[in-house]
Amino acid sequence: MQYTHLGHSGLLVSRLCLGTMNFGPQTDEPTAYKIMDAALDAGLTFFDTANVYGGWGDKPEKHPGWTEEIIGRWFALGGGRRETVVLATKLNGTMQDPTLGPNDRPGYSAYKIKRAVEASLRRLQTDHIELYQMHHIDPHAPWDEVWGAYEDLITAGKVVYAGSSNFGARHLCWAQAAAANRHFLGLVSEQHRYSLLTRQPELEVLPAALELGLGVIAWSPLAAGLLGGHALDGQGGERSSSAAASLDGPARARLERFHALAKDAALHPANLALAWTLVNPAMTAPIIGPRSVEQLNQMLEVPGITLDSTLLKALDELFPGPGDPGSGADPASREATAPWAYAW
Repeated sequence: MQYTHLGHSGLLVSRLCLGTMNFGPQTDEPTAYKIMDAALDAGLTFFDTANVYGGWGDKPEKHPGWTEEIIGRWFALGGGRRETVVLATKLNGTMQDPTLGPNDRPGYSAYKIKRAVEASLRRLQTDHIELYQMHHIDPHAPWDEVWGAYEDLITAGKVVYAGSSNFGARHLCWAQAAAANRHFLGLVSEQHRYSLLTRQPELEVLPAALELGLGVIAWSPLAAGLLGGHALDGQGGERSSSAAASLDGPARARLERFHALAKDAALHPANLALAWTLVNPAMTAPIIGPRSVEQLNQMLEVPGITLDSTLLKALDELFPGPGDPGSGADPASREATAPWAYAW
């Protein structure tokens, strides 16, 4: 496994991040344990979750917090599990907590931040969280209030670093400017949707993160499974099958061409899509969500994959970026010019 610093921090994380959103609703607890054990054995130490995970799906036992509870019980098995993992979780969503009353809503009041972190710590059976991420922007919470709450948690040793998710470039700038005014480190990372099928972040979010020194963690790098190996043959998971069913003719043809490129390169389609995200200089790690140990083992090859310029050009032509549609520019040039695509 390869490792890199998380943004401008001194923290080293693996270049793949294990996503746990399926733990509980789609992946049962014993299988989740096997996946996490196999990840650690392979050196994949960066795990991502959220307080609301577990509250979706059709199982009667579903509830927000279920996924964190599974991870907590796995930590409790010992054997160095908690000590080895760099744990990232998130707050924001509604947890259906009657003790919060009207404050059980999305947002980052100091009241909610402190209540949310205590609840996550209990579920995760740990005394600290390495990366505590704001899941979405809260337009009502002033940054001085947010950073004051984070400073208290960091001083108390309950949180080590602050991160964001689904922020726009302007939000990242506002957050870091407010942190600098307080002589506070602020954010070290932004978790953002990014894939061959979702390249809009190349316009502003990725360049802003790179300039601000924030590591980017890509969520849905396989575009809900469409860029995986089985979306077109109906053998994929629930989300990929649903997404594939809505494809029109041109979209399906484009995915078929993508599969052909992967085959010519002797790569699994999922590995090609994941390796492509790591070409961007802002990227720290894509989040992977394997449903089995076999899927995990296949994806572990990704950090060692090198994509040549011919293949990158073919992918650019097949999935044009927002700043350089169809020209096949090299990644470094695309990164430099894409932010200005909307200007004249």
